[in-house]
Amino acid sequence: MSTQRDYNKELEDTPERKYAYNFDLDVMHPYMLKSFEPFFKQGNMLELGSYKGDFTKRLLPFFDDITGVEASNEACNYAESKLGNKVKFVNSLFEDAIFPTKYDNIILTHVLEHIDDPVSLLKKVKTEWLSDEGRFFIVCPNANAPSRQIAVKMGLISHNSAITDAEAAHGHRITYTLDTLERDIKLSGLNIIHRSGIFFKALANFQWDQLLNTDIISKEYLDGCYDLGQQYPDLCSSIFFVCNKGGK
Repeated sequence: MSTQRDYNKELEDTPERKYAYNFDLDVMHPYMLKSFEPFFKQGNMLELGSYKGDFTKRLLPFFDDITGVEASNEACNYAESKLGNKVKFVNSLFEDAIFPTKYDNIILTHVLEHIDDPVSLLKKVKTEWLSDEGRFFIVCPNANAPSRQIAVKMGLISHNSAITDAEAAHGHRITYTLDTLERDIKLSGLNIIHRSGIFFKALANFQWDQLLNTDIISKEYLDGCYDLGQQYPDLCSSIFFVCNKGGK
């Protein structure tokens, strides 16, 4: 029998690792949105794993009807206190969530790696929540990011897809690569219409946070890392798939 998870505890920073870095919020979020925007469908939006609403807020200019789902009641309450009059937040496990409608856009960013049975969740999205013409956006951390490969060479982790103790404390169950994420998407029956990477990344998140406090990194350099990531998706911070139900 699996141990009951404490989703509030999983969101806490540990001495070894923050749950969310400034690099995630200030660099990756804008570039994720840039990657998503060409594929957005007109209609409503469901964000699975809305955390504290940081990325949800970036979606407001694009959608009038947004629903966010979050397992942590503390994170959900925080997000609702910031955006509650603009977004419908639901504090629920995905397994238990029931919605009154289907969605034209569904986002799952840096969440699937936390799920005990990821293929079952992907199947649920396809069969229960995604509209017939809808788009499903999936982003996961990339095991083959150069920052992780360097950590392997340094002896800090055993192999690219290893789950560190700090990642396990934050609820990670798997570290995906392009091929293993594609495998799980295909097992769910979803149809892949686009695959890519987001942001070439050779430094760890904590190193990026230190650099972002200096004038060493320019906006042009960040844009260059994003553009290079389009050329080398397997060397990106995150891997990115857009899916639909198929046959569309």
